[in-house]
Amino acid sequence: MNDKLKKTRGPVIAGSLCIISGIFGILGILNYSVGIFGEAGSGFGKGDIPPFVPSIIFDTPIPALIVALVALVGGIFAFRRKKWLWALICAIAAACSFILTGIPAVILLILTKDEFTS
Repeated sequence: MNDKLKKTRGPVIAGSLCIISGIFGILGILNYSVGIFGEAGSGFGKGDIPPFVPSIIFDTPIPALIVALVALVGGIFAFRRKKWLWALICAIAAACSFILTGIPAVILLILTKDEFTS
């Protein structure tokens, strides 16, 4: 990486979005599996999934947990500006975990590819 290359905040923002996505994914899995956020029928009970979360991954909690953890790892890669391809793959996992923060993370990582080192 060229030292004269201007560093932007894009990877840091993308990393933050990936971490937020991973945390929301984990909270969603806990809500779906255990129902920790309210009584059944209250809108936040067991099995209630917000419409913006891909519900197909919550039918299998263990793979959904793995996807959420991969999103967290992608946030760390993006913060450190290391391993762009892995950060991008993890950001795609973040989009599967929580779409509202995952898609902007993917876009930011694509736009800031030159700021990463191998």
